[in-house]
Amino acid sequence: MSTESVASTSSWTQRLQDVMPFGSSTSSKAPSLEPEEPSVIVRGKGCRVWDDRDREFIDFRNGLGPVTLGYAFPAVNEAIRKQLDSGCVYGHPHPLECEVAEMLRDVIPCAEQVRFLKTGGEALAACIKIARAYTGREHVIQVGYNGWLNSLSAGGRVLPGQSSATNIAPPGVPEALSALHHTCAWNDVVAMKNVFEQFDNQIAAVVVAADYAQMSAGEAYYPAIRALTQKHGAVLIFDEIVTGFRIACAGAQEYFEVTPDMAVYAKGMANGMPLSAYVGKRDLMQTIKRAVISTTYGGEALSLAAAKATLQTYDRENVVDFLWAQGESFWTRANQIMKDRNVGAKLEGFWPCPMWSFEGLDAQQFFRACYKHGLSLYNVSYVNFSHKDTDVEDALKRFEKVADELRPA
Repeated sequence: MSTESVASTSSWTQRLQDVMPFGSSTSSKAPSLEPEEPSVIVRGKGCRVWDDRDREFIDFRNGLGPVTLGYAFPAVNEAIRKQLDSGCVYGHPHPLECEVAEMLRDVIPCAEQVRFLKTGGEALAACIKIARAYTGREHVIQVGYNGWLNSLSAGGRVLPGQSSATNIAPPGVPEALSALHHTCAWNDVVAMKNVFEQFDNQIAAVVVAADYAQMSAGEAYYPAIRALTQKHGAVLIFDEIVTGFRIACAGAQEYFEVTPDMAVYAKGMANGMPLSAYVGKRDLMQTIKRAVISTTYGGEALSLAAAKATLQTYDRENVVDFLWAQGESFWTRANQIMKDRNVGAKLEGFWPCPMWSFEGLDAQQFFRACYKHGLSLYNVSYVNFSHKDTDVEDALKRFEKVADELRPA
């Protein structure tokens, strides 16, 4: 590390980089825009977070998506505290495991049965294993980023917005395994048809994560791939990790009225506590009895308590409607601020989870200016249930300062 970079980073960054790759256990969380960007976050409340220097940021990263209600949300915190008094992991199921599974079954069209894990990526890996065992086939088509466990194909997404080389397997993936995974772009039905034709009667599953900026294309795309998978006898798996409990409670399958065979939920389900669910039709889920998927912490009760309180809040407070309405009001005005000052930054996609795009402006320059003025953003930026009107007005004033700084001479 150069003297200049050392001077612009905190001691936390140096300590983290010394003890772990990337300086974070989550690659996307490692700071790259210091000193404006916080090196660590030490606390959060509602829609705001504070770093180790006690700088306040109005936060739209939301833990990279899971914090849908807000940091330290009272109902969720209370549920966790209450359960903590009774323990968190046992040698048998806790009633919460059944209760939360029933709650998911009641709101998700494809969820005849439910099972829990800790992360979205591993839940998608579970779905792929089930699909292979159920169909007796080996090949998988993947659309979008489905987690590091499943980033196996040449040209596939190895991180959000980052793809591997198109002609070789990703590093650490054997060629023989990579050859069983095939990447198709979002909304490219023709490419998917070609893969089905090339590997006739060999495709076990299609796994689809929506493109956030172009999500509206799902209106035609989802019915098309539903018909295609049914024609070829492949299992259709929706990656609802971001879309679930955000664009609708059941995510894309509810919003676009297309029911997959299986789906995965994670972000948005427990307001930041580590929990994922893989759900699906009963005959598919029963395949687990021979294609074993099991983990000690799947039924961990603190996260399930948080999930129960979160799902109850969604139902009671119409949280999804709030995310749409507040998101549209806020992001539309933020876009107008950028447009009025001729700053080449705008948000595209559905208002609960829009994505930034840039024209004639370096993305890092934009995000650095946002941190400087107390706004914490990500490529996909979210409002949460704690972004109330006063917070929105405060954030818009900060966006005006960002735009004034970045506007062309």
